[in-house]
Amino acid sequence: MPDTKNIWETLQGAPLQILIIVLLAIIIRWVSIRILNRVIKRMAAQGRRERLGETRRAERTAELSEVLMSQRRQQRSEAIGALLRSLITATVVSIALLLILPILGINVGPLLASAGVLGVALGFGAQSLVKDYLSGMFLVFEDQYGVGDLVDLGEAVGVVEDVTLRITRLRDLGGVVWYVRNGEILRVANQSQGWVLAAVDIPVAYDENLDKVRQAVDSVAEDMYGDPMYDDMLLGRPTYAGVEAVSGEAVFIKIIAKAAPEKQIPLTRAIRARVKEAFDRSGIKVPVVLRPLPPGAGGTQPPPQ
Repeated sequence: MPDTKNIWETLQGAPLQILIIVLLAIIIRWVSIRILNRVIKRMAAQGRRERLGETRRAERTAELSEVLMSQRRQQRSEAIGALLRSLITATVVSIALLLILPILGINVGPLLASAGVLGVALGFGAQSLVKDYLSGMFLVFEDQYGVGDLVDLGEAVGVVEDVTLRITRLRDLGGVVWYVRNGEILRVANQSQGWVLAAVDIPVAYDENLDKVRQAVDSVAEDMYGDPMYDDMLLGRPTYAGVEAVSGEAVFIKIIAKAAPEKQIPLTRAIRARVKEAFDRSGIKVPVVLRPLPPGAGGTQPPPQ
């Protein structure tokens, strides 16, 4: 029959120490992640969550940009939180292993020395990999783009589908999936952050009264600003910017408006349609303007009059 006292002394040795280290690691990780989750939740709560219809009340560019960027704060906080949770877990597990190995009789000194030499070797051989990971961390922390954003990364333009520490995956307008290494991204043009400018050029007859034209455009701007149908695309009241160009047959006026991300094209179409209706009601004439066809377009260009 085994000696109960010897068994107890054995259990009080290495197994008990390992158990205590594991329990402490679990507790430290749980407490750290709980504190992190509270901080992330507080960061997300600081952002104002106005819907776009309420965001339109922010007329000044600086104020509007602040409101729109704060709406991304929750998404950015969650991305940072996921990254930090992974780092906390890796750090706690690594320290726990370094404490457990000596208890099992394994000398960690040579292991650490070998790891140092291996790290130096890998540092020279995997500089691009390290560069990718560091760039990925900055992309996440600086919120240069996120999943769902329409971005131009230089080599590829499309919608971001996934962002990891090493690569960014995006799908272009043709449906092709691009994998871009984070370390190779030198510039980012994000069309989904803040707001974009929608500009519309409309020709009117050369002899039209510009004050009458302005009144029609202002009427359209006021109607669109108060119409809830445009809550998801229009940020601020459209503005009559003035005369853009003058030719012998027409005067081109410009209308500008701040559009929600990725809503620039539908908003310009809506403005054109509403202005056309307003011109019809006011009797404002729009001349026939012959413009060069874009390269590759079919058809023939009518001869000039």
